[in-house]
Amino acid sequence: MTAQTDVAGPVRVAAGAYPVDFLASWADFETKLTRWVADAAARGAELLAFPEYAPLELISLLPPELRHDVRGMRAPLQAFLPDFLALHERLARQFAVAIVAGSYPVAHGGTFVNRAFVFGPDGTVSHQDKLLMTRFEAEEWDIAPGEGVRVFDLPLRAGGTLRFGIAICYDSEFPSLARHLAEGGAELLVVPSFTGSRAGYTRVRVGSMARALENQLYALHAPLIADAPWTYAVEDAHGASGIYAPADHGLPEDGVVAQGAWNEPGWLITDLDVTLTRNVRRNGHVLNWRDRHVGGTRPAAAQLVTLGSAPEPA
Repeated sequence: MTAQTDVAGPVRVAAGAYPVDFLASWADFETKLTRWVADAAARGAELLAFPEYAPLELISLLPPELRHDVRGMRAPLQAFLPDFLALHERLARQFAVAIVAGSYPVAHGGTFVNRAFVFGPDGTVSHQDKLLMTRFEAEEWDIAPGEGVRVFDLPLRAGGTLRFGIAICYDSEFPSLARHLAEGGAELLVVPSFTGSRAGYTRVRVGSMARALENQLYALHAPLIADAPWTYAVEDAHGASGIYAPADHGLPEDGVVAQGAWNEPGWLITDLDVTLTRNVRRNGHVLNWRDRHVGGTRPAAAQLVTLGSAPEPA
């Protein structure tokens, strides 16, 4: 496991419940995104997370015949990508913040992947691809899984760094992915999501909370909000932003650090104190992080036990 970094104090983070709009021009997108980043930065946030597929409001700038053609739209969307990257890099530098951009279907290796670009406050650019695809992505959209996970080391204004990893939507529902990130030093799991129902949102929320519990770290959930009948790609999206932690010493008893309102766009901005989660790893009522190896190796293959025969009908 990678050694912990020094963190001088609480870190202010922002989880975006971002609404899909029908745009008249690229300038509309640039104005909107600038307003969002400026707002979070003015409120002191150092790490801003946008939802999965948030940039797909750019579909409104494509020809009408492509707006419901989920496979046909993928290649034309690449035309916006250079300006998309340049805009985020400029905003990260201008406001001295780190940005997890809304994930984008990016052409890669002869196919398309769901990629969340990450921008440091000096404009450094990296990314995390989604690794596990939903049925819609795999069967209808033909979006392919990426490869590998990354842990991002964010320098903080007060000194020290914050290490975080990203689990895009469905990825948050699989323990091993978050475990690799935590063992790589991540103390915050960022979960951008696009879910078309309360059931889908609940799966990602429960997954985020479970990953926070198992790894005794924070999880930040940023959901997409959409009522966009003009595109099949993201016509309905529902959720509420949230920030979660293990329910233990010094942390909320229900594991909910902060929770946004249902389908309400805006930033959920919260200060996270990683000394609390570190203390829980050392001295919690339970030690999930310490016990992760034995928890994975102690159980053997399940044995089937037949509990007798069925009773005779009365």
